[in-house]
Amino acid sequence: MLNLMRLEMKKFKLGASIKGAIITNFIIAALVVAVLFISKAEGEPAFQSYPEALGIIDSIIRATFIIFASTLISKLIIGEFKNKTITTLFLYPINRKKLIAAKLAIVVLFTFCSIIVSNIFITAVCAFTTNYFNLIPDALTVSMIAQHTPAVFMNAIAASGMCLIPLYFGMKKYSVPTTIISSILIVMIVSSNSDGFSLNNIIVIPISLAVIGISVAYFAIRNIEKLDLSY
Repeated sequence: MLNLMRLEMKKFKLGASIKGAIITNFIIAALVVAVLFISKAEGEPAFQSYPEALGIIDSIIRATFIIFASTLISKLIIGEFKNKTITTLFLYPINRKKLIAAKLAIVVLFTFCSIIVSNIFITAVCAFTTNYFNLIPDALTVSMIAQHTPAVFMNAIAASGMCLIPLYFGMKKYSVPTTIISSILIVMIVSSNSDGFSLNNIIVIPISLAVIGISVAYFAIRNIEKLDLSY
């Protein structure tokens, strides 16, 4: 499995996706800092407290990388079916189920790691900036980080599962736009924030969506042997 994942990452040049994730992090960090400075200039802090800021930063990051995951699914799986290169690939003496599982494992691991690393990086940038310019009323403490860390991990695990749901829609007609649009709809439903309320805060919703995503992946792997490739 690990060897298959390594070959897939090399084949699809996942290094470019990692660079894309790094650039995305800098863009998010720049936007958060810009919002903090603008809101201070207007006399109305964007965040009333660090827990509020950390929650919104985590929400933005999860939304970003769930959509990012859909581009990976498109690249690693949907594109292969659409371009019919998967037919050639299946001619090799490689177990089909292991191949698809390896592709999905790359998507899940990439999403999980990106969300964790991005939270660390953007929180650090936010803390460093606000420490010098007093952009948030309170100060970031160790106890705040300790309380926030389990939530970040749980949300990252849930996001890594729900990011697989677009695979179901994308495989219907091997459509890249459908795959990406379905991920945007999921993000709009789960990560939208209204006066501090988000559906993601109702723990049963992200967990249920993660279970649905994992089920989509399971059936995609299980049915790959029966899939009609004469399209």
